[in-house]
Amino acid sequence: MTIGRLSAREQRVLDEVERALRHDRRLDRRLRTMRLSRLPDLTRLAACRPRPLTTALLLAVSLTLMATGIATSVPGVIWAFALSWPVTLFAVFRLLCRWTGEEPER
Repeated sequence: MTIGRLSAREQRVLDEVERALRHDRRLDRRLRTMRLSRLPDLTRLAACRPRPLTTALLLAVSLTLMATGIATSVPGVIWAFALSWPVTLFAVFRLLCRWTGEEPER
């Protein structure tokens, strides 16, 4: 096994293989989903387009958790509200942006 540079013929073959692999969308999608990154993909999150029904359901759950947390002061309910509220606000914000035609900058 040599460590030197590739010959011109080998480089052409390698370029053709890379070009063919770049055009394979199914392979590209599978490779993107197999990434071993510990950080979430923020581009997918920013591209999220929540539906009105989902947003209404999130809002109802969040408001119910808030009212229950205020009435009972149970830490589990308060933490559930604390986790669901930012998601709800994000969904409402994205939905309002879509309805007004304004896309947030990325």
